[in-house]
Amino acid sequence: MSVPVYREADEKAPPVLQAQGLVREYGSVIAVDEIDLSLARGEFLTIFGPNGAGKTSLLALLAGALRPSRGQVWLRGEPLDFGEVEWRRRIGVLSHQGFLYGHLSAEENLRFYGQLFGLSDVDNVVRDKLQHLGLQERATSLVRDLSHGMRQRLALARTLLHDPDIVLLDEPYTGLDPSAALVLQGVLSDLRDGRRTVVMVTHNLSEGVALATSVAIMNRGRFVWQGKRAELEGDFGQFYHTVIEGHG
Repeated sequence: MSVPVYREADEKAPPVLQAQGLVREYGSVIAVDEIDLSLARGEFLTIFGPNGAGKTSLLALLAGALRPSRGQVWLRGEPLDFGEVEWRRRIGVLSHQGFLYGHLSAEENLRFYGQLFGLSDVDNVVRDKLQHLGLQERATSLVRDLSHGMRQRLALARTLLHDPDIVLLDEPYTGLDPSAALVLQGVLSDLRDGRRTVVMVTHNLSEGVALATSVAIMNRGRFVWQGKRAELEGDFGQFYHTVIEGHG
């Protein structure tokens, strides 16, 4: 599947998502260790790394789901304020939890979240998202009766339901069969419209690089390599393993 041409971000504009000196400690364990990043409108950052590298904790910090032990996150130049709720409407988060209710149907889950976000045309938005993710035929199925791959796609529909301009994705390809992965690839490609800022964590090296405008490799809580996708040449898989082995 072809990837849409990336629209260059306005370098003069302030960063949409920024972090400086982010640290997250769990007792004596440092999961995130002095992470800095700055992403403009339209950028798509893919983060790779082995299990336990701190990637999920980093996404949770950027989403405001975790408070940093030290450091700060900014959204459009404003410090992330845990006491405010309005900024949450601008962020869509796909996590391992999924945040779906098993006793409700796919359609009912999306309608619930649509009402929670105050969408004015909930029914049409829900219908469009189900169709976009290839779930229209399972709209009335209970979530607990869906396959893992279908639940993953429904969780992505929930993530994008309120049309957020910042999207954070934690392992979206997990548990998807080839057909579902192809649908997902199309949806993720659509996010490269120059309007959104996306951060994705994935073990899928080929698809992750293909979608990215910038790439980071994370190990032991730190970014051990970070740069533009255009800087990458040759076999990325070999490059990735070389970087990880060099920081083992």
